[in-house]
Parts: sequence; structure tokens; C-alpha cells
Amino acid sequence: MLIDGKAYAAELAATLREEVSRLPDGAGIATLLVGDDLAAQVYQRRIDRHAREVGLVSRPERLPADATLGQVVGKLAELDVDPEITGILVLRPLPDHLPESRVFAALPPLKDVEALHPVNAGLLSLGMPRFVPSTPASAFHMLDRYTADAGRDPATAYDGLNLVLVGRSNNVGKPAAILGLQRNTTVISCHKYTFDAGRLAEHTSKADILVVAVGVPQLIKGDMVREGALVIDIGINALEQEDGSVTLVGDVDTASVEPVAEAVSPVPGGVGPITDIWVLRNTVTAAWLQIAPPDRP
Repeated sequence: MLIDGKAYAAELAATLREEVSRLPDGAGIATLLVGDDLAAQVYQRRIDRHAREVGLVSRPERLPADATLGQVVGKLAELDVDPEITGILVLRPLPDHLPESRVFAALPPLKDVEALHPVNAGLLSLGMPRFVPSTPASAFHMLDRYTADAGRDPATAYDGLNLVLVGRSNNVGKPAAILGLQRNTTVISCHKYTFDAGRLAEHTSKADILVVAVGVPQLIKGDMVREGALVIDIGINALEQEDGSVTLVGDVDTASVEPVAEAVSPVPGGVGPITDIWVLRNTVTAAWLQIAPPDRP
């Protein structure tokens, strides 16, 4: 079966509207796009629309592709002192001349809603998250909701299960591994070198839960998946068809995996809609933290 991410996102959005209404001073998100990447532009517009729908201030910010590190850091400092903005999201990809590590280190930690600042990434790794990055958080929210709907208790349902992650990026794969460990799964992290060694299917076929985020269209086929597994597809890839149209597909070949798996998240309509709302949820969390700052960096 296919997991309905849109329905879960709609539930989260309804809850978020109520949370926003309880904030004494409101909240707002600024999205910073450096350059003109088309996918990032689409995402910026989507976040802007969803933010306004749930009652948040939205501030889409743009800098040219040749912006200097100083200009980017200056814009982040400007947003840091803006009382209307409680969350800041730096959109990827950044132009090649801008070092991600230095840009993320310039984010104000209490407004860093994707936990990219080293302090927030460290807190997450220690099991003390200030914010959980939206994509892995959304993947596990989907798993938790599906598990509950299936009559299993998410507090214990993962104990001892094999969680296989395909992809080890700083913003998805690595945080997902931490979230899996927190749920008492046995975590196996696969990556390019696993694939190059010809051992990817060896690991994916043992997964009780398979989470894929590598940006390779339809990499995971049905014969690579254990019968009855839960499969979460985080990839999103644009494939041009012979007639010139563009089709969005994930990293999982859904047609061959769905008959084998217990359930699989589709692309589009799976993790993506939840992610859009989760980053706004983090923005509201940030607003409360700024009202009562924590006793830590």
C-alpha cells in the first residue's frame, strides 16, 4: 500500500494553526535563497504559501549568485535582530564559492530551524535536540503515524528492528541514523561506497525499515526489498519524458516495490508535504525558545 503523506501533513497543519494562535507575539520564517536554482525557488514559494496559511509571517529573501560570504553573513545578522522572524532557513544548494560550513556557523542557533549550526547538530547527536531537521523528522513522523494506524505502539514497535538508511548526508542520512538509534533500531548506513562494492542489495534486503535519500531515480527495485518491509522514499528526481514533459519520481521504483513491501511512501505525495509543515513547526518551537531561552548555548 501507499502511505498518504498529504493526509498526515494536513493533520500537522491544523495542529500548527492552533499553536500559532497561542503565541503571545506571533512568529515568522525567513527563507534565504542565494542564486537562482529553480528547485530552491519552488521550495521558497511553497514555504511562503504554507507559512501564510497557518498564520506565520513569511519573509522570502534573495541574494544574487555572486554574493560574497560577507553579504550572506550580513543578511543572516540582519534577520537575527528582526523581532518578527523567529526562524531562518538557508536554501540549498548554495553557489560553489560559498562554504556551507561557514554559512551555517553564522546562523543564530535559536533561529536555526534546520539544525545546521554546529551547536544544534551537536545537541541532536547527543539526543538533546533543540530542532530536528525537517526531512528526517518528517520521515519518522510518517513512520510513527503509520505504525499507530496499523495498531502498533510507536514507543516500542521499532525495538530491535533493522533500519537501513541509503544515503549519509548531513541534513538527512546522519540525523535519520540518530533518530533510528533513539527508537532502539539496529541502524545500518549505506552510501556510495556500499554501492560501489556491490553490496547495497545485501543490506537493503535485510531491512525491516528502509529509508532512501540519495537522489538516484528509482535506484531501489522490488528484488532489493524484504517482503513486508516499510519503505520511506525521500528522493525526488525530475525525469524528462520523450514528449518533453517532466515526471517526478523518487529513489524507489514504487511499481516494483509496492507489491513486496508492507507499505511505501510515494513520490510525490509522501514525505515532501510533511517536510513543508515541519520546518514551520520548528519555527514555532523557535518562537517559544526565544520567549524563554534555554540554559545552554
